[in-house]
Amino acid sequence: MAKKLTPKQEKFCQAYIETGNASEAYRQAYAVNGKSENAVHVEASRLLSTPKISLRVEALQAEHRKRHDVTVDGLSENLELAMKLAFQNKQAAAMVSAIMGRAKLHGLLVDRAELTGKDGGPIAIDDVSERLRRLGAMTGEELDARIGELLDKRNAA
Repeated sequence: MAKKLTPKQEKFCQAYIETGNASEAYRQAYAVNGKSENAVHVEASRLLSTPKISLRVEALQAEHRKRHDVTVDGLSENLELAMKLAFQNKQAAAMVSAIMGRAKLHGLLVDRAELTGKDGGPIAIDDVSERLRRLGAMTGEELDARIGELLDKRNAA
């Protein structure tokens, strides 16, 4: 039967999962006053190689993966369903929102806040529109018009 972890060992494991850095986890769990960075690294590595510590870290990682089972594919599928439902209910705004969510999720749209001018400074809205056009992005008006066309086609069928 495996021995229980001490409170400091458990804190080390939890901090390691949070930070992904054994030395930082060691600093958070143990007193490091006067220890060199090398000494902290050696102690952290020693702890990670201890069977009961490594087993606990593996268990925490498994819990973490299970708890955060969110994938791009899963989110994309949910947004696709939302778009189809919005289309069926003729809710253009909801459809646009789902389309934009998928586009952002897959890196096809860039928020204006991410675009910068010379030396990282702000840029004029006209510059943003031009950059987006060069990237092949639709404006909100163009997207609304396209959705209107699709809805008209659907209604005519």
